[in-house]
Amino acid sequence: MSEQIEELDPAVASEETAEAYMLDRKAVAAILETVEAGDQAHLTQLMEPLHAADIADLLEQIDEDDRAALIRLYGQEFDGEILSELDESIREEVISILTPQVLTQAVRELDSDDVVDLIEDLEDAQQETILDALEETDRVAVEQALNWPEYSAGRLMQREVVMAPEHWTVGQTIDHLRATKEEDLPDQFYHIVMVDPRLHPVGNVTLGKLMRSRRETRLADILEETFQIIPAMRDEGDVAYAFNQYHLISAPVVDEEGRLIGVITIDDAMAVLDEEHEEDILRLAGVGEGSLSDRVTETTKQRLPWLAVNLVTAIAASMVISQFEAAIAQIVALAVLMPIVASMGGNAGTQSLTVAVRAIATKDLTGSNVWRVIRREVLVGLVNGLIFAVIMGIVGVIWFGSPALGYVIATAMVINLVVAGLAGTGIPILLERFGIDPALASGAFVTTVTDVVGFFAFLGLAALVLL
Repeated sequence: MSEQIEELDPAVASEETAEAYMLDRKAVAAILETVEAGDQAHLTQLMEPLHAADIADLLEQIDEDDRAALIRLYGQEFDGEILSELDESIREEVISILTPQVLTQAVRELDSDDVVDLIEDLEDAQQETILDALEETDRVAVEQALNWPEYSAGRLMQREVVMAPEHWTVGQTIDHLRATKEEDLPDQFYHIVMVDPRLHPVGNVTLGKLMRSRRETRLADILEETFQIIPAMRDEGDVAYAFNQYHLISAPVVDEEGRLIGVITIDDAMAVLDEEHEEDILRLAGVGEGSLSDRVTETTKQRLPWLAVNLVTAIAASMVISQFEAAIAQIVALAVLMPIVASMGGNAGTQSLTVAVRAIATKDLTGSNVWRVIRREVLVGLVNGLIFAVIMGIVGVIWFGSPALGYVIATAMVINLVVAGLAGTGIPILLERFGIDPALASGAFVTTVTDVVGFFAFLGLAALVLL
């Protein structure tokens, strides 16, 4: 028996894939209409199925007036998780709209690490408002976390930890968990951290193994094989790398004496990793850490410095061109073709630069393989240069009827693509050695090198060969 299988239109499938997990436009329109009508019951009904992350996206996408009206109408239903998911650029605005009662209820639902993430970038007055909303024990935990340096593991960790002495059995651990008050346990946890008498973590036991094992089984017999201890002063970028490298779900955090003081979970580590990747992408384009919610003045301030740097580098390239005014005046074809050489070099340099910056960020580019990587990029530039040299040589001959001009642009193309591979890899490495963020500064330097070398090689050869 053959079955009739209905084929899905690829265009429809592509559209559905692109819109997966996105806010439905009709739902957003319905919510805004409900807000305008002031129907709180209907608004609650529409918002109830939405995840906190979706509500945060909704608040980020609508304008200030609609945002304020929605928050006020939503009232007591406002969840603390929404604040955690909000972009930092509008978080202060949203907090200022919430009533003290709603804000108090919202922040009390959060774990300590989420509260720290929420308030660390706020003004002092708003920080104090949120701290006042916390219960005394939670406030102390948050204030202690804020004492750790920004971007450290101490800031990232949550202080709610589930631990057990190393001599306990599975049965003792389960009985302890059942006897512990719900508010004294984290909302989510994945491991039981086993500690010695001095509170030094000695291993992790997964909840899965705990529930599968017999009550008399010792915790020491079912420890997880992968176990990493994170010092509280460790940079959060290194923490995220460790989670990704060793496939961790959670890891204990220790103080200077090696005592357990908190735990970092995979959701926080992956958030840091995502932020680091996003930051690198934005910095490569010279747009800083901007957001779609930023105002015009804020966005302008973020982009202006690197546009100014690009202006300086463009002037430097123009000065090279000015040295060959006579050649350009005699051979107009040079003015037509020279942007091609510079553009190809710039694109090739950006390709090598992107690979190098990414490899540095993931710690794949090290002292042991740096020369191999540089050599590979230079050879790639050489091969690509030879291929496009042949193409542009033929174009030069056919277009302008000059074999010499074809030879000049072909040679310049090879030179610039080789230099592009060298600069695109070498400049980020040098900047990293000098303690400068390669994602932030490499682009301008690589563009300058490829423009200057491209123009100089092409116009210099043209002056020697054609005049």
